[in-house]
Amino acid sequence: MSLSQEQCWFAKDISLLIKEINLKGYQCTFGEALRTQEQADIYAKEGKGIHDSLHCSKLAIDLNLFDGNGNYITDYKIYEPFGIYWEALGSKNRWGGFFVSKYNGHIVDSDHFERNVK
Repeated sequence: MSLSQEQCWFAKDISLLIKEINLKGYQCTFGEALRTQEQADIYAKEGKGIHDSLHCSKLAIDLNLFDGNGNYITDYKIYEPFGIYWEALGSKNRWGGFFVSKYNGHIVDSDHFERNVK
């Protein structure tokens, strides 16, 4: 599949995820949806990301969740059902909440949703 076809599938699946988030009574906003290569390099040097981030290819997004009162949610357990839903939409979809840091074993990226084409 071409990059633009992968991006189209990613966008379609993200729209389904956002709909699911809303159906469950939450709201979301976009966090980082596009990352420049320069920013990816900076994050990699700081240990906050990787050099070949899928954000740079428009195949990853960070979604910020909010409850019905507008409170920002960071709790992994609230994101988890959406991560499971995301991965069930397609075999290329990966949720960052299942990523484990090689340094401390903690979940590192609950708000991250990507289409892994590598």
